[in-house]
Amino acid sequence: MVSAYFQQCARQTKLLAVLLLAGWAGSGSMPASANSAEDLAGEFAFVRLQYDSYFRGGFGYGGPWSVDFPDADRNFLRGVARLSHVRVMPDPIVLRLDDEQIFEYPFIYALEMGRNGGPYFSPPEIANLREYLLRGGFLLIDDFWGTREWDAFASSFNNIFPGREMVQLPPDHEIFRLYYDTGGPQMVPALGNVDNVPERDIDQASVHAILDDDGRIMVLINWNTDMGDGWEHTYHPRYPTQHANTAYQLGINYLIYSMTH
Repeated sequence: MVSAYFQQCARQTKLLAVLLLAGWAGSGSMPASANSAEDLAGEFAFVRLQYDSYFRGGFGYGGPWSVDFPDADRNFLRGVARLSHVRVMPDPIVLRLDDEQIFEYPFIYALEMGRNGGPYFSPPEIANLREYLLRGGFLLIDDFWGTREWDAFASSFNNIFPGREMVQLPPDHEIFRLYYDTGGPQMVPALGNVDNVPERDIDQASVHAILDDDGRIMVLINWNTDMGDGWEHTYHPRYPTQHANTAYQLGINYLIYSMTH
C-alpha cells in the first residue's frame, strides 16, 4: 500500500506539471477544453473522512461528518473535471482513519469538526492519521464556525500532533494563488445566508495549518467558511453563484497544493 500511495502521488505531480506548463495555473481562467466526463481511472479521488463525535448521537452514519454528502463531493468532482484537466474518479469515497486504504489516497476532506463536542479519535485512528500526514498526505478541514466550535475541534485534534502549532496562513500564502487568485481566505456562506452574515462570534474567515518539518501543509483548516455548501448548492436557485464560484476556486487551489507538495 505504501508503494501504491507514492506511485499515485507521483502521477498526480506529473499531471500538475503539465497544467503549469500549459499556462493554466494561476490564470483564473477556464481551459479551452474541459474534461468530457469523469474517469473511472482518474488521478484524483475525493475521499471524505467518516469520524465519531464525542456526544449527541455523533457516532456512525449520520453524524456531523456526513453533512452535505454526497452532493457536495460529487459536484466538486464535476467542477474539478470542468475547470481543470485533472482526471477525476466519478464517485466520492468514504473512509475511516483506521482503514488502511487511506494510504492509497493523498487527499482527505473532513467537515463540521467543531460540532457534537468535537471529533473523537481512537488510538489506532490517531496513529494512522499521524503516519498518513507525515508520509505526505493532506487533510482539508472545512465548515465549522466561531470560538466554541474551534475550541472543541482543537482540544481533540491537538492529540494528533501535540508538539505542532496550528499557524494562521497570511493572505499572500501561495495556496491562495496557485490556480486562482482568491485574495486570501474567503467566507463562503451556508444556504439561506445570501448576505453572507457571520454565523457565530467571529466576523471573518481564516485559514490555519499544521506544517511538517519542511514547512509543507499537512492539515489545512478552514474556519468560519463553508465550501461544502458552495459545492452542494451549485445549482440551487437561491444560492448566489459568486459564493459557489469562490468555493470551487478555493477547493481547486487546495487540491493542486496537495498534489504538488
